[in-house]
Amino acid sequence: MRRRFPGVTGAQTRTRSKLALAVVAVAVLSACTANYRNHGFVPPEDELQQIIPGVDTRASVEDLIGVPTTSGVRRDTGFYYIQSEVKHFAWRRPEVVDRTILEIAFDEAGVVSNITTYGLEDGIVVPLERRITRTTDGDISFVRKLFGNLGALNLGDIGG
Repeated sequence: MRRRFPGVTGAQTRTRSKLALAVVAVAVLSACTANYRNHGFVPPEDELQQIIPGVDTRASVEDLIGVPTTSGVRRDTGFYYIQSEVKHFAWRRPEVVDRTILEIAFDEAGVVSNITTYGLEDGIVVPLERRITRTTDGDISFVRKLFGNLGALNLGDIGG
């Protein structure tokens, strides 16, 4: 009997192959674990306690807890701090598992009127869709488009 590796017994070869198989199995299984990523920023509760409705203004809020993620779009009536936790798993589409929205509302004078926190359970899912303008050209073949304009020609324009 001829050995493939001199000095290595059959038991050692089996042990090494079992170890290699275990390493491959662990690598495959670890690739199937979910990854969680945090996006955005919501100030901690102790900093929010320092904001006094009716006293603090936009400038003092920015100085105290920082610039907001976004502010009111139509009317500048509030600051919005948004933080999301997104789950990434293998080939699947990323899924938002937690979202916190902190709204600091201001009155017409720019003074804090209210502080409200919303969670993922407070909202509804809004599906984003591609908006494509449909034309009638898609229903007409190339040959029909080509010969469709022949009747629109005026021979007086050609002879000049």
